[in-house]
Amino acid sequence: MITLILATLVLGLQYRLWVGEGSIAHVSFLDEKIQEKKQENMDKQFRNKELKAEIEDLKYDTQALEAIARNELGLIKAGEEFFLVPEK
Repeated sequence: MITLILATLVLGLQYRLWVGEGSIAHVSFLDEKIQEKKQENMDKQFRNKELKAEIEDLKYDTQALEAIARNELGLIKAGEEFFLVPEK
């Protein structure tokens, strides 16, 4: 009778170890998710640094602002002539 209870207890603990929430597989899955989220955070931190640098350039560097105005908006300075060369 005692062996049956002990066997049931051992099997119950083994089940919990290998299957379900808190099992080795579940913990491994959660560790992978944590690593993915850490990588995403690092990527976003890098992107934030790039954006902050770009903001600083636009605030204090007139050449950067001028380059954007020329390239994206097609603006020219007074006295300049604009030539549009069509692509094939």
